[in-house]
Amino acid sequence: MAGMTKTVSMADALFVKLEARIRSGELSPGSRLPTQKEIAENEGVSRTVVREAVARLEAQGMAVARQGSGVFVSDEARYQAFQITRRDMSELADVVRLLEVRLSVEAEMAAFAAARRTMADISAMRAALRDMAVMADDPVASAQADSRFHAAIAHATQNDHFVKFIEFLGVRLVPPRNLYLRDQPPEAQRAYVEKVRAEHEAIVDAIVRMNSAGARDAARHHMQESLSRHAELNEAATFSRRR
Repeated sequence: MAGMTKTVSMADALFVKLEARIRSGELSPGSRLPTQKEIAENEGVSRTVVREAVARLEAQGMAVARQGSGVFVSDEARYQAFQITRRDMSELADVVRLLEVRLSVEAEMAAFAAARRTMADISAMRAALRDMAVMADDPVASAQADSRFHAAIAHATQNDHFVKFIEFLGVRLVPPRNLYLRDQPPEAQRAYVEKVRAEHEAIVDAIVRMNSAGARDAARHHMQESLSRHAELNEAATFSRRR
């Protein structure tokens, strides 16, 4: 078991290295990857490790095997550049950076949703909010309901690109509650949940009334509040580390 774990770990490290070479353009779309033997010798790993790493590249659409020719960087690899993984959201600074992106996207998304929403869209938003309230004491379930809320707004825009973007982010949409409420008492957690609920309700209210300007402002306020909360914590944490 220990040997298998070590192999997987080495394969992970090799995958990251090959992925970086593709993303940087060193291995450009359409170019052939070095052979498994060449990679194994250059990296000082076994063929098994190389196979595992290359298989992951293929599974993620970054590489494609051509019978009798080798493995090539996928022509689609250039479109894989924007990724946000779980490890990318492990620190407050990472959360702040994503919130900055979401600030503009979600404000306009809410405005379009207000102009185009259907009653089914409203029902989906309300259902997600109810789930968030019921699951308030379960951070994981609450985050999933929160992501469904934002997905419902994306669907209400009737624009598949908003939908794909929000689906891509998934639960990474929702900043991990433990990062913000670290070491906070239960009353602080309840106040946080209530504040987020009120911000969400304001967005839905404007969308229901088909008030695009109001929806934009409510969504921007919600995102700005979250950004400010996490930016302040990040600044405090940075200051503490420097002391």
